[in-house]
Amino acid sequence: MNSVFPIDHPTAAVAGSDQRFPVRRIFCVGKNYADHAREMGGDPDREPPFFFSKPADAVIAGTADIAMPPRTANLHHEIELVVALGGGGTNIGADDALAAVFGYAVGNDLTRRDLQADAKASGRPWDMAKGFDRSAVLSPIRPVAEVGHPAAARIWLSVNDESRQDGDIADMIWPVADIIAELSTYVELSAGDLIYTGTPAGVGRIVAGDRVAGGIDGIGSIANRFI
Repeated sequence: MNSVFPIDHPTAAVAGSDQRFPVRRIFCVGKNYADHAREMGGDPDREPPFFFSKPADAVIAGTADIAMPPRTANLHHEIELVVALGGGGTNIGADDALAAVFGYAVGNDLTRRDLQADAKASGRPWDMAKGFDRSAVLSPIRPVAEVGHPAAARIWLSVNDESRQDGDIADMIWPVADIIAELSTYVELSAGDLIYTGTPAGVGRIVAGDRVAGGIDGIGSIANRFI
């Protein structure tokens, strides 16, 4: 039997516009803030950042109610600066990398921390810990024409109005241009790719009923309820 299944391509909101940003792929940077690397047992002076991915349809709006994911007893928040690419290529030089950026947003890289710990202990992939449904929270994307390329700005997250994470994107070990350049040596980047650039210290547990809010000064904010 021949069937045709409609495919709804994942998209993200663009701030101040009716346009939608078509999401192609989602890449994430691990341990890109020294304080977070230390709280996760790493050594930021020796470990270069590494990359993992989420499926494009993991993206969910920064204002949505989010159902608690199954198969975890330890869901964690990770507030992040997100880079939305409007161009790409391979082996992009750091001096040319920012020309590929369409805009910036605020993200929450939701993580099943217990599944991640089990995967690390067993030497297995992180897919089920990081790439599950609705695991890539995203605010509307602010185009570069509006916000430029922010190098320093407060990044923060609270749970039920209690501060959990508070840092500055200036403290990223690898800044945006270097992240794009390095990632492009592994894969060919393209318009529609999102890059979650890592989280500062203070990651912690979310439970049903929690209200999670966060933001980056000059970029935007998120506010989700977990149900």
